[in-house]
Amino acid sequence: MRATDLLIVAVPDDALAGVISGLARMGALQPNQIVAHTSGAHGLEVLAPAVAAGARPLALHPAMTFAGTAADLGRLRGISFGVTAPPAMQETAAALVDDLGGTPEWIADEKRALYHAALAHGANHLVTLINEAADRLRDAGVLHPEKVLDPLVRAALENALRMGDNALTGPVSRGDAGTVARHVAVLGETAPESLPVYRALARRTADRAISSGRLRSMDAEALLDVLASPGTVEAVS
Repeated sequence: MRATDLLIVAVPDDALAGVISGLARMGALQPNQIVAHTSGAHGLEVLAPAVAAGARPLALHPAMTFAGTAADLGRLRGISFGVTAPPAMQETAAALVDDLGGTPEWIADEKRALYHAALAHGANHLVTLINEAADRLRDAGVLHPEKVLDPLVRAALENALRMGDNALTGPVSRGDAGTVARHVAVLGETAPESLPVYRALARRTADRAISSGRLRSMDAEALLDVLASPGTVEAVS
């Protein structure tokens, strides 16, 4: 393999250690070479074979979703990169991120897993949540659920990013136990696979509403009883 000043390894998280070790065994890693990976879940430890070969390690993770479409490349400019680097490499890392049009967010090596979990929770699980909502709208007879969800979800996302917990609306934030009980009942009948997720998210929503002062604990008691029930709950009239 031809030597290069900068080697960027962009492979699935679980394949990264094997690829780095393989490159080291092949003699592809050189002293003073910059070896960077784009995994959000890994930090510098996975690059130990490169360091042993004299290379300089970097972890550069673009905080963006890539769906394999033509739009992916255009989304790089202006995004954040989760960067972990030895002190001597921070200036180089910042310059690389700047060349890509991004902004560095410095992540401690031991915090990489937490950083990546937060991004996966916010982005990957959002895709699942939106598709679940679209499926339930189809069950309700809506022909084009994406048209219904688009303005609603965009407004909720924008409000959440701007206002935090103060963006919360809906039956849980109001303590409407009867409405939530009807949700639980109909999901149990129509889409039981969605019910555990609905319960978990509604309970976490209630916890945050209480903590932020948007819902009084005394007003949440009946709601929490509905969400704590293990099976399908009868609708409250």
